[in-house]
Amino acid sequence: MSPTLLIDTVLPHLGAIIGFGLGFILIARLMREKRRPSNTFAWLLIIILVPYVGVPLFLLFGGRKIAKLSRDKDSLRIPSNLSQNSAVTPSPFGLIATGNRTQFIPTGIEAYEALIDSIKDAKHSIDITTFILSHDAVGRRVVKELSNKAREGVEVRLLIDAIGSWGKKTLYMLDLEKAGGRIERFMPVFPFAFPGATNLRNHRKIAIFDQSKAIVGGRNIGRDYMGPTISKGRWVDLGISIEGPAVTALNAIFEQDWKFASRKRGYVSREPTFIAPLEDAESTIEIMASGPDTTGDPLYEKVLSSIQEAEESIKIVTPYFILDDVLLRSLIVKARTGKQVTLIVPRKSNHRLADLARIHFLRELYQAGVKILAYEEVMMHAKALLIDDKIAMTGSANMDLRSLFMNYEVAAFLYSRPETSAMAEWIQSLEENCTPLGADELAHKKRLKGIAEDLSQLIAPLL
Repeated sequence: MSPTLLIDTVLPHLGAIIGFGLGFILIARLMREKRRPSNTFAWLLIIILVPYVGVPLFLLFGGRKIAKLSRDKDSLRIPSNLSQNSAVTPSPFGLIATGNRTQFIPTGIEAYEALIDSIKDAKHSIDITTFILSHDAVGRRVVKELSNKAREGVEVRLLIDAIGSWGKKTLYMLDLEKAGGRIERFMPVFPFAFPGATNLRNHRKIAIFDQSKAIVGGRNIGRDYMGPTISKGRWVDLGISIEGPAVTALNAIFEQDWKFASRKRGYVSREPTFIAPLEDAESTIEIMASGPDTTGDPLYEKVLSSIQEAEESIKIVTPYFILDDVLLRSLIVKARTGKQVTLIVPRKSNHRLADLARIHFLRELYQAGVKILAYEEVMMHAKALLIDDKIAMTGSANMDLRSLFMNYEVAAFLYSRPETSAMAEWIQSLEENCTPLGADELAHKKRLKGIAEDLSQLIAPLL
């Protein structure tokens, strides 16, 4: 074949050849990975039918458990010099600590005051990780207070997600660095750290002060989540302040996240701190990390086992609701066997596609007897689980496939009566501002709305 003929016959189809070649390689990779069948099918569909779109999308967003990332980033472990601390013990899913003191943070004003006051009171160190750091008055005020503490000699470390907090460092962030604080972005998109890593985001929200007090929950740092005054449009969310041995696990999670994010800039390991049980504090807490840096899917497995073991009631609060078949069927079985299953979601979330994708799941649960409530006032961003009024959970994870299987998340499971009672009261306060969703609202729509629902359900495993 002459060079001219080769150019005329091959080059026009070179893009298609490369696309199908990459598609074949990616399909082989999909079949090797331990994915849910619905997720595998969705990716196969888009790669085969529209390879020009599916191949680059998978390269950007298809990653889940990346081997190179797993080698570079440590999993959660108990520091060796703390292993004899009887107040902190490993569980199949995380770390269980006794002798803690907790305080729920139900409002945005309380969250803002707790964060600012804790920053001001810190004496030695402040470690904060957040998915979103907004460039608004709240974000600027928090960073300003961090800068003040850094100038006083307090060690300040701020870890933000590269996608959630997209954009260049602003002047007030640069001021924090000039004051001696450090800022790192978790897994920047440019340049690409790992193929597929764009899909793997650090969704954890942790603030730790002097390695002995911490705040965890669903709130990012911005006026949508917190502020010094009442705001009509502020989202409903939930956080919890923790003091005691449970902070040991949160220190370990932050330290390993920081080590991974700052590995190219030089990382000095901080010595683990022994946190003794607090006097007259009887709270038992299980701290759990979940994500690409963990073995298996511990948060999903813990949520699933808690639901399957429920004897009386299950209450779920979540802004987004997209499940796999096992978790969906477990809830359906519980409802059909007479257990009280209640689900609270916002009437409209900030993601229209997620709202469309959830309708199928809500419809099946409603038909099984699940009580589905829509929060009416504003966007509800809180995440909570209450089982039999005996086990409560809150943290950064939504009840959707992305949080349960892809994102880096953190959760606190609470086993003591004061915490479970406080959670029950908070959920009751939500229910007072909800209206039930019924058959008419959950019925499959006709025409364009029905098509949109069907398509969103098809791609739901990718959301």
